[in-house]
Formats: sequence, C-alpha cells, structure tokens
Amino acid sequence: MVFASFKEMDGIGNTMQKAAELERMAEVLVTGEQLRLRLHEGKVIKDRRHHLRTYPNCFVAKELIDWLLEHKEASDRDTAMKIMQKLLDQSIIHHVCDEHKEFKDMKLFYRFRKDDGTFPLDNEAKVFLRGQRIYEKLMMNTEMSIVATRDEEGETFERTLVASEFIDWLLAEGEMVTREEAEHLGRRLLEHGILQHVTNKQHFTDGGLLYQFRLNFRRRRRLMELLSERCRTIPESHESPFCLRKQNSEGGNTSFLSVSPSKEVKVMVGVRRSSMSSGSSGYYSSSPTLSSSPPVLCNPKSVLKRQVSPEELQTPGGPYIKKTFTIMGDAVGWGFVVRGSKPCHIQAVDPSGPAAAAGMKVCQFVVSVNGLNVLSLDYRTVSNLILTGPRTVVMEVMEEADY
Repeated sequence: MVFASFKEMDGIGNTMQKAAELERMAEVLVTGEQLRLRLHEGKVIKDRRHHLRTYPNCFVAKELIDWLLEHKEASDRDTAMKIMQKLLDQSIIHHVCDEHKEFKDMKLFYRFRKDDGTFPLDNEAKVFLRGQRIYEKLMMNTEMSIVATRDEEGETFERTLVASEFIDWLLAEGEMVTREEAEHLGRRLLEHGILQHVTNKQHFTDGGLLYQFRLNFRRRRRLMELLSERCRTIPESHESPFCLRKQNSEGGNTSFLSVSPSKEVKVMVGVRRSSMSSGSSGYYSSSPTLSSSPPVLCNPKSVLKRQVSPEELQTPGGPYIKKTFTIMGDAVGWGFVVRGSKPCHIQAVDPSGPAAAAGMKVCQFVVSVNGLNVLSLDYRTVSNLILTGPRTVVMEVMEEADY
C-alpha cells in the first residue's frame, strides 16, 4: 500500500488543477477535429475561387452557420457564431488571409489550421496528440488488452491500467526506449488530464498503482459544449465508439436522449451511484472534476419491455420482422448503443447520427453484423465486431411488427 504525505497531496492537488485546465483544452481540440472531419465528409470544406485566386480546403462562414443550424448544433445564428469564435480564439480555424480576427456571419473564407499546416504544435498539443494515438492503439488491441477491471484500496474500478504493465506495453510497442522515459511520459499524460490515478491520490509512478484514461477520444462531442466553462463528460463505455447526447442534469440524475420506435423523443434517466460493480453493463463516467471521489456508474434501465430468445425471434409467422441497414460511420462513429446479450438490442440512437438517418430505432434486436450471425453473442463482442470492422457496417435487425 502506498500512502502520500500532506506535502505530496498538496502537490498532487496543484497537478490536478493544472490537468483540469489542460483537459479543457484537449476537449476543444477533439471537438474541433470532429467538426473538421464532418465538414470534409459533407463537402462543406472544399477548394473555392475568389477574384481569380483559388483557396484550397476552406469554408464560407455564412454557409457554415446554416449548416450548424440545419444539423441542430446551435439554436440560433448568434450561438453558432460564438461556437466558431471559440475555435478561432483557440487557433483551430482562421481567416484564409488572416484579415479577420472575429468570426463573421458573412461570405468570408475560413479554414482549419490543420488543413493548411499552420496549427501551432506546442508542447501541450504534442502531448495531447501522443496521448490520443496511445489511446487508440490500446482500444484497438482487444485480444491482448492490458485494460481490465481491477481492485485498489478495497474498491473495484473499470478499464484500468497497471502502471508497470502500461510501461511494459509502451516499450514493446516502440513508443519509448527506456522505463525512465516511459514513466516520464505517463507523468506528462497525467499532468495534461489524459490519464488519472483511479482515486486521484497519486502521480504516475512505475509500479502497481491503477490508472485510467480521463478522456474518451471517441465520444461524439456536441459543439455547444465549447461554450461551457466546465469539462463535460458523458457517461458511456470507453470500449465503444457509439454515443448518446447528454442533456442538462439536475441533482444526481443524468438524462440521455434516444429515438423511440414511435419516432418520438424519449428520455432515459440514469441514477448516479457511488461505486462500480464489475460485470455491469452500464455507462461509465469519470468525475467531471479532478476530485478525490472515484469514478461513478450511470446505469440507464433497459429500454426492452421484456427479453426475448433467439428462437422466439426466428419463429416462422412470429410477430417479428427483419430489416437491413447499411450505416456509414462518420468522423466520430455510427451513433447508436448496443446492450444486452443473446440477443443484443439497440439501447439508444443518436438522433442526428448515421444510424438514425438509416432508420435504426431503439428496441430492435441485432441479428447479424456484416453477414455474421450474432444472435448468440453479448453486446461487448458485437461492439468490437463493429469497431474493428469496415467503416460501412451492414446490420440485420428484428423488430416487433406494428399490426
């Protein structure tokens, strides 16, 4: 057991305060990058001509405001302008000729700095990009994953890393040459709000202590989050690229939006719990601030009225009909949540995501993924099949017929 002195705890507190500030910066970078990829996919960013000159990879400010309103990323034009001004202030976008320091709702050309190579790669940005790459490599390596449920100080924590095993992995992957360098990288990741000790009582050290990623780089960010002073975290599983949108919450409840079979908006409320239980299938969240409290579990109730068996789904003449969806993932995922087991079901659908556009709804049962029958699999296995497969996923589902 390792105990920290009062002086060490004070130092950790200062480190965590700085980490919270840098985490906020990282959230802005992730949000900006997700928007950039979405705009490229939507052909909003393209080469444009003005006065016989071509400006590569740019967008028209007025058209972008229209796009944000159309995609419900802002409630009005003033809010949309504030969102884009935030990205401009953080040097994520700029006017193509750097003649305007304010984002204007006019026919002016702006560009993402990542598209013209002018993004300022300072030390903070480099650590952030390094942490993002390491996160993606760890999440993709499902067969030999060092991320697991473990106990520390009598409590159970989901998706943890043992510091010494993490350093072994960094060396094996060629990320670092020596253990000293790897330990230093771990400390940098913690100081930048990317890693955290499970109870926020320790800095990163080469040993048996447990750590978790604070940032879920795959979470679909809402642009409105840029206008919030506090970092928002959405309770969701880090193992899945699928997402929900978080609504304003009061007290201990957290609300999520999903699309119900009747196409109306349904609110699912998950009650915040003080501890985690291993083997649960809820949405996991780290505390939004770097406090001493452990991560909590938010476990929305299943949307199913009752569980059905694979045999019942496939009974000839039964009350279920089959549908096939072809869903092309966008920059941040496919936009739905799978839960349950044998068979899995659609627990939630992002109203503005690719899955909703294809016609997917909650309460549908997953039959196959890219031609592979998954009726006998659990949601974790199905999620991994989708995550590690092609960007375009073909899914067969069964839903109750509406006679």
